[in-house]
Amino acid sequence: MILDTITLPDDLLWINEFEWNPVEQTTERSLTGALLVQEGQLLHGRPIVLSGNGEAGWVSLLTVKNLFALSKAANKTMTLTLPDNRQFSVIFDRANGAPVEAQQVMPFAYPDLSFTTPIRNKPIRKKCLKFG
Repeated sequence: MILDTITLPDDLLWINEFEWNPVEQTTERSLTGALLVQEGQLLHGRPIVLSGNGEAGWVSLLTVKNLFALSKAANKTMTLTLPDNRQFSVIFDRANGAPVEAQQVMPFAYPDLSFTTPIRNKPIRKKCLKFG
């Protein structure tokens, strides 16, 4: 798995892959009590959260530092290549908290070895940048 120029472990999981619906719907009642329904197709902005859930997807301290450095760049469009070769143009999702989080797997001992790293991304269309 590769995010921009950073190689990530292939055992990171796209943990919210099947929690997204490409159709947005709103409903409300009219003054007569009739149900008004509006639906539309969502074209972009599907969330991608990559995580090992603490048991997989461990990375080195250097990889964590590289991810944090990458997350500091505003308006940065990146290519995410999954292990099955699907590719997405993504930006970091800053609207739902920190885009990169890291925790030591074994605190206090050997801080350079292993970290777990949930990563939040949103696919975007290359010509239409949406940040937030």
